[in-house]
Amino acid sequence: MPITAALPQENLWIEGRRSPSASGKTFFVVNPADGKAIAQVAEGAAQDVEAAVQAAARAAQGPWGSMNPRQRARVLFEIARCVREAREELALLETRNTGKPLADSRDEADVAANCFEYYAGAVSKFFGETIPAGSNGLDVTLREPVGVCALIVPWNFPMMIAAWKLAPALACGNTVVLKPASYTPLSALKLAEICAQAGLPEGALNVITGPGAVVGEALSSHPLVRKISFTGETKTGARISKLAADTIKRVSLELGGKSPNIVFDDANLDLCVEKSVFSVFSNAGQDCCARSRAIVQDKIYDRFVEAFVARTRKLVIGDPMDPKTQIGPMISAKQRDHVAGYVELGREEGADLAVGGDVPRSGALAKGSFIMPAVLTQCRSSMRVVQEEIFGPVLCVLRFKTEDEAIALANDTPYGLSGSLWTRDLGRALRVSRAVQTGVLSVNTSTSVYLEAPFGGYKTSGVGRELGMKAMELYSEIKNVFFSQEC
Repeated sequence: MPITAALPQENLWIEGRRSPSASGKTFFVVNPADGKAIAQVAEGAAQDVEAAVQAAARAAQGPWGSMNPRQRARVLFEIARCVREAREELALLETRNTGKPLADSRDEADVAANCFEYYAGAVSKFFGETIPAGSNGLDVTLREPVGVCALIVPWNFPMMIAAWKLAPALACGNTVVLKPASYTPLSALKLAEICAQAGLPEGALNVITGPGAVVGEALSSHPLVRKISFTGETKTGARISKLAADTIKRVSLELGGKSPNIVFDDANLDLCVEKSVFSVFSNAGQDCCARSRAIVQDKIYDRFVEAFVARTRKLVIGDPMDPKTQIGPMISAKQRDHVAGYVELGREEGADLAVGGDVPRSGALAKGSFIMPAVLTQCRSSMRVVQEEIFGPVLCVLRFKTEDEAIALANDTPYGLSGSLWTRDLGRALRVSRAVQTGVLSVNTSTSVYLEAPFGGYKTSGVGRELGMKAMELYSEIKNVFFSQEC
């Protein structure tokens, strides 16, 4: 790993200030586009988690916990403003750290700002109710903070998903320990500075960087942490659930996916292909919502494959700082090789490789963690490449004849996070939408995630919902109080 001189030193964020790790250990963060180290980051451990959780607990009882909803809303609105002001700085940081195209990072900075703004407005619109429990008194419910929340975010959308979790947690009056992925800690640390600049009290947000096996486990088992929100792969989510069970923590999980893209023969094929290419290959396929299974009706199967392969060949893969680039590198050489192994597995299982799947070995792309977007055709649902989440730019194309067969294929995985459906038949769209076992579904588009709408999965894709007003429920407790008039 090439290391340039005078790397920035990035420390933990505890109680409103930067702090080195208790051990003094650090690790390097790498730009996946060229393999060069771009920062040296403090490696947190259990002792640092303890300091962060205690700071969050103090803030919950002190400055943040004592603010009324209107005051909290003002701080969140100011965070949104400051994020917008720092948009370019955040985008450059995110692109250098993740390898995603700069245009994508700018969009995600905008989403983060919008998210804080949305929940700033939600603070005063999330409340309890009165219940007609009897004629001799008044029954009411109160919404109260859960307490200290541990938010564990992944490396594929580190800034955006941090905002998805942080904004509703703070809006409900909770305090937070944020644990970013070790690959991508930089935007989380910058976000903490922005929140402090906006007036968030010391201790309300703390950021601990370091390995999940140490930091994540310490957070998941800490008795003062009352809520865990995790986005990542399914095995880690199961581990967090087991650790959290000992202290009965509230847990929400957004986990893996193997989302279907169901294409009926009456679909607008040109529009479908144009949108579908990006639904699976954007962010180099590193998206739990990626439509990685194209389930295509027999009559148009060959036309779909031909058009999809042709469009894939036109994708611009390259330097994420180049405005023309559409697809950047994968997060690491390890992940790239993992994906390349799946492409080879697919061929061994009997699939045809229609395009891509090769790793550049010369030129500028050879310096980074690049792999060319791949399309595997003639796939069967029993194949591992069809059943397992690859988390890379690989599409598996399956064939169906009847509507019932399409539904059966769509549901034939352990996952149920997202998906798309393409048809001009409204009745069919309604029937299939109801029958597909997935948390979010889009019809005649590939866009299914909105700040205002609940997001989460069925089956092993997770527990609970993020975004929209539903997220506020995950970060609050309901207290029921009955007032008797007999006194």
